[in-house]
Amino acid sequence: QVQLVESGGGLVQAGGSLRLSCAASGRSFSASDMGWFRQAPGKEREFVAASRYSGGTVYADSVKGRFTISRDNAKKNVYLQMNSLKPEDTAVYHCAARWGSSSDPRDNYVYWGQGTQVTVSS
Repeated sequence: QVQLVESGGGLVQAGGSLRLSCAASGRSFSASDMGWFRQAPGKEREFVAASRYSGGTVYADSVKGRFTISRDNAKKNVYLQMNSLKPEDTAVYHCAARWGSSSDPRDNYVYWGQGTQVTVSS
């Protein structure tokens, strides 16, 4: 059974930084695609960033140049370094995992964490 546990959220002023972590267990982490998604109140969940098992990364245009996704396969963790945060980045951030898919890394995730709240004040 796959479990994903996020941490690192909090309250930060605009222009600040946060680093989110997601600890995974239950399946071969190195073989997984890992993604970060977010959902703001009253809005649909949206893709933020993905780390392919092959090493590639993908970002949403809204975070490109400000956010960096990385992973540590030995620790089974994926991270999201968020810099130059804006109030519109406020949301619950979820990590997600999938295995064995060659489809668009922005979609088709099967396993989800409970999320961590990120609030950016202006």
